[in-house]
Amino acid sequence: MAEPAIDHISSDSTLPREENHVGLSDYERSGDDRPPFILSSAEVKLLGIAGVGFFLDAYDLFIINPVATMLQYRLYGGHALPAGLQGFIKASANVGSVIGQFTFGFAADYYGRKAVYGKELMVIIFATIFCISDPTGDVSPSGALVWLGVWRIVMGIGIGGDYPMSASVSTDRARLRKRGTMLAYIFANQGWGSLVGSLATIIVLACYKHVMDTEGEVSKVDGVWRIIVGLSLIPAFATLYQRLTLPEAKRFEAAQGGSEDEAIFRSLEVTGEDRLHENDKPKQVGKAISAVATTGSASSTEKEEAEARGRAAALAREKKEHWREFVRYFSEWRHAQTLVGTCLCWFLLDIAFYGINLNQNVVLQQIGFAGSSGSDWEKLFKIGIGNLIITALGFVPGYYVTVLTIEVLGRKWIQIQGFLLTAMFLGIMAGMFHTLSSAAFVVCFAFLQFFFNFGANTTTYCYPAEVFPTRFRASAHGISAASGKAGAIISAAGFNALTNRIGTPAVLWIFFGCCIAGAVATLLLPEVKGRDPDIVYMEEMKARRAGLA
Repeated sequence: MAEPAIDHISSDSTLPREENHVGLSDYERSGDDRPPFILSSAEVKLLGIAGVGFFLDAYDLFIINPVATMLQYRLYGGHALPAGLQGFIKASANVGSVIGQFTFGFAADYYGRKAVYGKELMVIIFATIFCISDPTGDVSPSGALVWLGVWRIVMGIGIGGDYPMSASVSTDRARLRKRGTMLAYIFANQGWGSLVGSLATIIVLACYKHVMDTEGEVSKVDGVWRIIVGLSLIPAFATLYQRLTLPEAKRFEAAQGGSEDEAIFRSLEVTGEDRLHENDKPKQVGKAISAVATTGSASSTEKEEAEARGRAAALAREKKEHWREFVRYFSEWRHAQTLVGTCLCWFLLDIAFYGINLNQNVVLQQIGFAGSSGSDWEKLFKIGIGNLIITALGFVPGYYVTVLTIEVLGRKWIQIQGFLLTAMFLGIMAGMFHTLSSAAFVVCFAFLQFFFNFGANTTTYCYPAEVFPTRFRASAHGISAASGKAGAIISAAGFNALTNRIGTPAVLWIFFGCCIAGAVATLLLPEVKGRDPDIVYMEEMKARRAGLA
């Protein structure tokens, strides 16, 4: 899609806002007026580059459940894994995610997206290779599980780092009218990750049916789980080059350069950022950070060298001021309140979301796919079919209803109704846990998954990327996402112990309370539909300087 140049827009910040809009009026009238969910070719390409991290996140989340069951047959003769080690390998990726979300989020704001993007994918690839290299035949069973858990922590660092990185890279390039839709599309890859993980398990197990079931070599399951985990390397390698060569977005360059030209940001609200390679289009923003006095006879080489020195000096000043400005920004209660809101909502959501999805055996028992009868291969295959049914029922549809409606209903409405309706279905399941028929239980669970994803599971990801200015976006998103993973860790570690002590219905009531609290916490957040945080931040800075003057 052709993109209008930004250079023609006046940089005179004294122009009234109406005059600044004049340069965009022709484009606004003749631009892409299709519904937000219809993407351009550049947007589809960006979706492919950024979405793979969430595909891998859900693939890993799903795959550890059947892999843990397979390791029972490989290491313990079909008996259950030691409780402590089982919890360790299931929670390890979430522990790593907290580290990755903090570190990559802050690094993306400090060093720039271009300098960091792709490194998180390299960490995922590196850790996955070591996971499938687990020496199960050369070490003790507990040693093999420790090996897997340690490398899953490293994998989690990469997966966690993808949250703030992909959110920031996408938001920096998105048009304002399609920003939420793009983020929802990217996050919807979680649904496909779960679905593909289910299909991969079934297909690979089917390929091993003869050797495992007919010939009785159940130990060959060691090859099954390695193939399933290793398949995630394909999308990772496929997008690595694209991430490493992605240029810096114009919005980020303008924000980091301290630009106060509102016309630049107004232009980017409409045009977005189609440039996905360094040589796609010439840079329009940050092209001349420092002005150098030159004569008409000065050579272009001298000008380029002077500009490079000016950019280096400006960058050094910017790094020095970055953290000071970060602390100043969040020391104001209005901004701290928003950060508390995004963190609290994500934390409460993940307690319920991961508590349910890391313990799907309860649902599998209800629908007769718990793998409690038949040969060892048949048990594993039944579990794979059950997981596929669960994923297809509510996971994928919920994401795409959000994609279709987020720019109409707004983030706040979707998040509140999602929390309340998931609470309702959790309440039904908790109150009638022992009396619901299998069919009714499955219907309730499907609606529960649907409103998780047509609700807070998607919007808690979108909110930090849309409500904070570009200068602090990745850091704030990383803090919010890490808060969510902290909730996931608590839920994963405490679900089984609490279930044994107080029963599954009581635990579901706890999740019910978390969802109600999440709906209340959402009231701390503003609606971000149609809101440009960079313009808001610029106006706040001008007002603060005027007050000091």
